[in-house]
Amino acid sequence: MNTVSDLWHQFIVISSSVIFIYMSVVIIFYSVLLITSIFQLRREYQLDDEEPYEEILQVSYSKPVSILVPAYNEGVGIYSSVRSLLSIEYPEYEVVVINDGSKDNTLEKLIERFNLVKTNHVIQKKLETKEVKAIYRSTIYEHLIVVDKENGGKADALNVGINVSRYPYFCSMDGDSILERDAFIKVMKPIIESDGEVIASGGSVRIANGCKIESGEIVSVGLPSKPLVVMQIIEYLRAFLMGRIGLSKHNLLLIVSGAFGVFSKQWVIEAGGYSHTVGEDMELVVRLHRLIKERKEDKRIVYVADPVCWTEAPESLTFLRRQRNRWHRGLFDSLWTHRKLMFNPKYGSIGLVSMPYFFFIEFLGPVVELFGYLIIGTSTFLGGIYIEFAILLFLLSILYGSVFSMTAVLLEEWSLRKFPKVTDILRLFLYSLTETLWYRPLTVMWRCEGILHMLRRKQGWGEMIRKGVSNE
Repeated sequence: MNTVSDLWHQFIVISSSVIFIYMSVVIIFYSVLLITSIFQLRREYQLDDEEPYEEILQVSYSKPVSILVPAYNEGVGIYSSVRSLLSIEYPEYEVVVINDGSKDNTLEKLIERFNLVKTNHVIQKKLETKEVKAIYRSTIYEHLIVVDKENGGKADALNVGINVSRYPYFCSMDGDSILERDAFIKVMKPIIESDGEVIASGGSVRIANGCKIESGEIVSVGLPSKPLVVMQIIEYLRAFLMGRIGLSKHNLLLIVSGAFGVFSKQWVIEAGGYSHTVGEDMELVVRLHRLIKERKEDKRIVYVADPVCWTEAPESLTFLRRQRNRWHRGLFDSLWTHRKLMFNPKYGSIGLVSMPYFFFIEFLGPVVELFGYLIIGTSTFLGGIYIEFAILLFLLSILYGSVFSMTAVLLEEWSLRKFPKVTDILRLFLYSLTETLWYRPLTVMWRCEGILHMLRRKQGWGEMIRKGVSNE
């Protein structure tokens, strides 16, 4: 008869083996993504050098775009964000700011700074939304429109923006973001050159904390002093440069960041617009992929590494925890809503690769990791043969976390070089070495907490306090 000790030993051995196999599969998958990203990023970088963007600047060649900026209590940074958009390099565009019932001075600041006046603007209500109170137009900038509406959430604000906008393509942006002047030319290039094949294009999102920004423009790129924010910078580099490039290469991308993405308005309207979920940006992309497959159309959704949108990152554990909790709930919402795609050959690689990847690796990954940390701690405490399991799992977690993050930092320096100071690259590299020791376990716990909140059907975004990314 097995003793408690024998059963515990079997449990540790089986659990460690399962976690080892799982993490090995994940590491192999990420390694394939990394190799794909290296070749793709370098190829695109060299092409960009050889093929400048002058042709896109010609009105006859480009496609007009509506830039939608949903804003809720963004009074601190809204002026700088809009200023940056009004000075971008692109032939024909309009900026539509949607004030989603803000309780602060967001609307008042816009009216004052941009000399807004009410206008009679005809709205083609193709998507159902909350009531629009008023529409303003700037007397200084003809291409700036501000919509004041009842509070309905980010998805509702974006749907209002789609109804109000005039142009066939729209870009969704966060109200606290700063766009590089040439970012729009770069993110629109695959759409323009594909002749309708590409229906959505997303750019990179980087963290503005620590950068010097004046009058809505990036003056110099730098690192913040807070380790928590530096780790988020590394995390963003890894997610965008390693993950999204690899997925985009094979049309497997299920996320176009809500902070910076361009979409075909016609396709989004036919898909039903943005839905009222926690992760409305991912849910829309999954729905677009679903529509493409069901119509048997040859359309693509791509990611472009170089165009950069700079945004403010949480600087406290409290707000970062809320953000990651919300992101994970949003991930599950999208996966659950479109669960019929999972392993469904009708939806091709989206059903057979993308959906399983996001469920088994992105969604369930934190649960497996947390269990691995518990096994490591327990094995270390028990000593003996369990130490071997602890060391093995710890080495795997370092490879899974820190090594891939260090590679992303090197990939940034090798290709895009957004950080001009060598000391900044060294700091990023050294911080990435510590990821497995403190930052990754924190994010794992927060994401697992998101799963618990999801099971308890907790809704909402959670309050986020903005400091503002620049001086006005």
